[in-house]
Amino acid sequence: MQEGKRQKQVAAILLEEMNDIFRRLGLNMMDGGMVSISSIKVTPDLLEARIYLSLFKVENPNLVMQKIEERAWEIKKHLADKVKHQLRRIPVIQYFQDDTLDHVFKMEELFKQIKPPTSQEE
Repeated sequence: MQEGKRQKQVAAILLEEMNDIFRRLGLNMMDGGMVSISSIKVTPDLLEARIYLSLFKVENPNLVMQKIEERAWEIKKHLADKVKHQLRRIPVIQYFQDDTLDHVFKMEELFKQIKPPTSQEE
Protein backbone atom coordinates (compact mmCIF):
# COMPACT_ATOMS: atom_id res chain seq x y z
CA MET A 1 0.00 0.00 0.00
CA GLN A 2 1.32 3.42 -0.95
CA GLU A 3 1.94 6.08 1.67
CA GLY A 4 -0.31 9.11 1.61
CA LYS A 5 0.84 12.71 1.52
CA ARG A 6 0.10 13.33 5.21
CA GLN A 7 1.92 10.14 6.23
CA LYS A 8 5.01 11.34 4.40
CA GLN A 9 4.75 14.79 5.97
CA VAL A 10 4.44 13.39 9.48
CA ALA A 11 7.31 10.95 8.85
CA ALA A 12 9.51 13.84 7.65
CA ILE A 13 8.70 15.90 10.75
CA LEU A 14 9.43 12.93 13.01
CA LEU A 15 12.66 12.11 11.19
CA GLU A 16 14.01 15.63 11.55
CA GLU A 17 13.09 15.92 15.24
CA MET A 18 14.20 12.39 16.16
CA ASN A 19 17.61 12.92 14.55
CA ASP A 20 18.02 16.06 16.67
CA ILE A 21 16.85 14.27 19.83
CA PHE A 22 19.19 11.31 19.27
CA ARG A 23 22.09 13.72 18.80
CA ARG A 24 21.27 15.77 21.92
CA LEU A 25 20.77 12.70 24.12
CA GLY A 26 23.96 11.07 22.86
CA LEU A 27 22.13 8.13 21.34
CA ASN A 28 23.76 8.53 17.93
CA MET A 29 27.08 7.09 19.20
CA MET A 30 26.69 3.96 21.32
CA ASP A 31 28.63 0.79 22.04
CA GLY A 32 31.59 1.77 19.87
CA GLY A 33 29.50 2.49 16.80
CA MET A 34 27.07 4.83 15.15
CA VAL A 35 23.29 4.73 15.43
CA SER A 36 21.23 6.55 12.83
CA ILE A 37 17.60 6.64 11.85
CA SER A 38 17.35 5.13 8.40
CA SER A 39 13.61 5.62 7.91
CA ILE A 40 10.31 6.23 9.63
CA LYS A 41 7.05 4.67 8.51
CA VAL A 42 3.77 6.08 9.79
CA THR A 43 0.49 4.15 9.72
CA PRO A 44 -2.40 5.63 7.67
CA ASP A 45 -4.23 6.70 10.85
CA LEU A 46 -1.04 8.51 12.01
CA LEU A 47 -1.25 6.81 15.40
CA GLU A 48 1.84 4.60 15.08
CA ALA A 49 5.36 5.30 13.88
CA ARG A 50 7.88 2.59 13.13
CA ILE A 51 11.41 3.90 13.46
CA TYR A 52 14.10 1.89 11.70
CA LEU A 53 17.57 2.27 13.18
CA SER A 54 20.74 1.58 11.25
CA LEU A 55 23.57 0.35 13.49
CA PHE A 56 27.05 0.80 12.02
CA LYS A 57 30.06 -0.92 13.64
CA VAL A 58 28.08 -1.54 16.82
CA GLU A 59 29.55 -4.39 18.87
CA ASN A 60 26.28 -5.59 20.40
CA PRO A 61 23.19 -4.51 18.42
CA ASN A 62 20.76 -6.16 20.85
CA LEU A 63 22.20 -4.19 23.77
CA VAL A 64 21.93 -0.92 21.85
CA MET A 65 18.30 -1.63 20.94
CA GLN A 66 17.59 -2.46 24.59
CA LYS A 67 19.17 0.82 25.75
CA ILE A 68 17.05 2.76 23.28
CA GLU A 69 13.89 0.95 24.41
CA GLU A 70 14.77 1.79 28.04
CA ARG A 71 14.97 5.47 27.13
CA ALA A 72 11.88 5.40 24.90
CA TRP A 73 9.76 7.37 27.37
CA GLU A 74 12.42 10.10 27.62
CA ILE A 75 12.75 10.24 23.82
CA LYS A 76 8.98 10.49 23.39
CA LYS A 77 8.77 13.28 25.97
CA HIS A 78 11.37 15.32 24.05
CA LEU A 79 9.54 14.58 20.81
CA ALA A 80 6.19 15.70 22.27
CA ASP A 81 7.75 18.99 23.37
CA LYS A 82 9.05 19.59 19.84
CA VAL A 83 6.00 18.64 17.74
CA LYS A 84 3.06 19.45 20.01
CA HIS A 85 2.05 22.38 17.78
CA GLN A 86 2.37 20.39 14.54
CA LEU A 87 0.62 17.13 15.44
CA ARG A 88 -2.65 16.56 17.26
CA ARG A 89 -1.47 13.28 18.75
CA ILE A 90 2.02 11.95 19.27
CA PRO A 91 2.18 8.52 17.60
CA VAL A 92 3.05 5.35 19.46
CA ILE A 93 6.69 4.72 18.62
CA GLN A 94 8.19 1.33 17.91
CA TYR A 95 11.89 0.80 17.24
CA PHE A 96 13.22 -1.75 14.76
CA GLN A 97 16.73 -2.58 13.66
CA ASP A 98 17.25 -1.88 9.97
CA ASP A 99 19.54 -4.66 8.81
CA THR A 100 19.75 -3.50 5.19
CA LEU A 101 23.43 -2.63 5.57
CA ASP A 102 24.16 -6.11 6.89
CA HIS A 103 22.52 -7.63 3.83
CA VAL A 104 24.51 -5.32 1.53
CA PHE A 105 27.81 -6.32 3.16
CA LYS A 106 26.90 -10.03 2.98
CA MET A 107 26.00 -9.71 -0.69
CA GLU A 108 29.28 -7.93 -1.45
CA GLU A 109 31.21 -10.71 0.26
CA LEU A 110 29.32 -13.32 -1.77
CA PHE A 111 30.07 -11.46 -5.00
CA LYS A 112 33.75 -11.31 -4.06
CA GLN A 113 33.77 -15.08 -3.55
CA ILE A 114 32.32 -15.70 -7.00
CA LYS A 115 35.18 -15.98 -9.42
CA PRO A 116 34.62 -14.36 -12.79
CA PRO A 117 34.61 -16.88 -15.65
CA THR A 118 37.84 -17.05 -17.59
CA SER A 119 37.47 -15.95 -21.17
CA GLN A 120 38.70 -18.28 -23.92
CA GLU A 121 38.83 -15.47 -26.48
CA GLU A 122 42.17 -14.67 -28.07
